Amino acid sequence: MDTSKILFSQIMDYLPRYHFDKCVKRYDGDYKVRSFFCIQQFYCMAFAQLTYRTSLRDIEVCLNAMRSKLYHIGLRGPIAHSTLADANEQRDWRIYADFAQVLINIARPLYVDEDIGVDLKDMVYALDSTTIDLCLSLFPWAHFRKYKAAIKMHTLIDIHGSIPVFILITDGKVHDVNILDILQIEAGAFYLIDRGYTDFSRLYTINSSKAFFVTLTKSNLQFRRVYSHPSDISKGLHSDQTIMLTGIQSCKDYPDKLRLIHYYDADQLRHIYFLTNNHTLPALAIAKLYKCRWKVETFFKWIKQHLRIKAFYGLSENAVKTQIWIAISVYLLIAIIKKNLNLEMSLYTILQVVSVSVFEKMPILQAFQDIDNIELISNSCIQLNLFDL
Repeated sequence: MDTSKILFSQIMDYLPRYHFDKCVKRYDGDYKVRSFFCIQQFYCMAFAQLTYRTSLRDIEVCLNAMRSKLYHIGLRGPIAHSTLADANEQRDWRIYADFAQVLINIARPLYVDEDIGVDLKDMVYALDSTTIDLCLSLFPWAHFRKYKAAIKMHTLIDIHGSIPVFILITDGKVHDVNILDILQIEAGAFYLIDRGYTDFSRLYTINSSKAFFVTLTKSNLQFRRVYSHPSDISKGLHSDQTIMLTGIQSCKDYPDKLRLIHYYDADQLRHIYFLTNNHTLPALAIAKLYKCRWKVETFFKWIKQHLRIKAFYGLSENAVKTQIWIAISVYLLIAIIKKNLNLEMSLYTILQVVSVSVFEKMPILQAFQDIDNIELISNSCIQLNLFDL
């Protein structure tokens, strides 16, 4: 590694520039632009994510304080917050959404062998959404309720490595279950969803696509038992039944057999009822598999705590989506670097080291070599480690 490069520049070297330029060209992002190109916009916004900048003025002050080093990170001169604001308002957010998909395609193979705690060769995905509250007077385009604005980030996570494979940003009024109409279902894959996605016509579409789902039942589920399989109460398995739906509408929406598993979670002292269309996996494996769904919740908590996606640098829909997609790109970029450098530390630790070292001239591995075996987080800290390997 070239030791003459500052750390931020070495991190940006992991960006596939050819694919980035293709995304820019696809949406004419640099059309009639003379100085502040899309790649410079990405650098500035990535710097803000890595160093936890709170505003455009904050970004401007911090970057210009290191004016002599801006050239080394790909910026051609002093940064004005108005220039960055205009870029966020005018450059098509789809440039960064498409580029995030490029990074997803790079990151997923790196984590394909990650252990998920279940002996299963098929792909496993977890689907959920998180709501980001906004001020209605400042973000009227994101109208949610009478006195409230919000957007939703619907996300499908690859359980292997917690890599997002599908993200859709909508206003807060879009119901979660509608996302099942948009997903491209992968045959043979498992989809872990909560009971909010229980719509039997859509679940039957997953079944017809030769894929599997695991969800929780609602309390008003109407069904009849077809067959009871052996169960082991000593392991928490109270029952394992093949059922048919008997509700007036549900039996029409899902005319095939389902599997209902009653499991007692001794750790949380609660009874859980799983509903799935997979009839071959052991019942305990189904219960253990659904436990992996917490990774999508952890992903949401992690990016809200450690990246800037709750407070925004711009007020327009384009600026908000641009910021979110660049934040996702930074998350994926650090995940890629973690694997390429064989770093054992958590993603949180990597971000902390980078945040205080972005303008240091040192080999990127040297920045982490003294941190590998140091526990930076106390036992009482509530920060979440997404990559504890």
